Amino acid sequence: MKKVILILVFVCIYEQSLWAQRGRFDGQREAALSQPFKGIYYLDVPPANLFPLRETGVSTEPVRQAAKAFLASLSKEDLKKTVFPADDIEWRKWDNRHRYARQGIGFDKMSKGQRELAFNLLKSSLSARGLKQTQDIMKLNGTLAELTKRFEEYGEWLYWITIMGEPSSTKPWGWQLDGHHVVINYFVLGDQVVMSPVFMGSEPVKAESGKFKGTVICQDEQDKGLKFINSLTKPQKIKAIVADQKRPTNNVGEAFKDNQILDYIGIKCSELTVKQKNQLLELIGVYVGNMVEGHAKVKMTEVKKHLNATYFGWMGQTDKNSVFYYRIQSPVVLIEFDHQRPIALARSSTPTRQHIHTVVRTPNGNDYGKDLLRQHYKLHHK
Repeated sequence: MKKVILILVFVCIYEQSLWAQRGRFDGQREAALSQPFKGIYYLDVPPANLFPLRETGVSTEPVRQAAKAFLASLSKEDLKKTVFPADDIEWRKWDNRHRYARQGIGFDKMSKGQRELAFNLLKSSLSARGLKQTQDIMKLNGTLAELTKRFEEYGEWLYWITIMGEPSSTKPWGWQLDGHHVVINYFVLGDQVVMSPVFMGSEPVKAESGKFKGTVICQDEQDKGLKFINSLTKPQKIKAIVADQKRPTNNVGEAFKDNQILDYIGIKCSELTVKQKNQLLELIGVYVGNMVEGHAKVKMTEVKKHLNATYFGWMGQTDKNSVFYYRIQSPVVLIEFDHQRPIALARSSTPTRQHIHTVVRTPNGNDYGKDLLRQHYKLHHK
């Protein structure tokens, strides 16, 4: 009897803490969304004309056709909650956490045919690796449901798609995938693409049992980051490592963090050798490479142009099994990798390799393609 009472008391306290946490998150979200979008900037003055309107020579027609086919499969009722204007604030309402009311149509409510069409939209936009990692994160959310028995909160199909604007070859539009541990914002204007903010992660990182046993994500991001920091000389490491211990959570660019001014941390890439620069480009390419190949090449050309103005910062240890955080700050991309404390599977303040968060942002005002959209509207006098 005492054991039952103790369990009930624990459940009551746990539920109360969840409601308190939800209240804090709701306040953060409302405060963030009440502010107009400005973007993430650094302390210095950004180079001029970072994101010009131009032709890339890489077609977005497959993405447009896939989006049109998906929309054609939806009922009028589903369309009302799935389609928003191209400049709608809905872009900014994503959340990498669970327990958040989403817009759009959920995979759990789609027919088999609609799911195939939704995945065709992702397939047309992402590389094979990007698509696999997205689907594997969804599977690991299913594993989390199995482990916690909280199927109303976690699950493979608890992800939502929204379309912003009308799929067009000339006008701005895009799509968003939103759910626990995977969020993709994909903006299209002509043949230009901005894929950010992007959030990818999981708890657990590897499924040790269940339906999706063996599924694992974010190993390249982890291992190549560790390989890069250990390629630095001792004097270089002194500059790159800004803290030898990491906090439970270090990421600064997650949900509702659209407007920030960040200081640079770490070592400037102009101080790296050619070999080290190539290793860093390989690491950046892991993240950028989640886009379909042609658009990834366009983005990597931008990254290379500003490589000497890029910074790499590290927090944590550098041995084989250490937990750590790193940040890459370029004028055209912001990347974060973070081993985080356990939340769903345990309660601890100690970071673990079984809970990873990664974030990709476009700094200097072009998350969600906002700077391209601003220029487009200016050109067309909107």
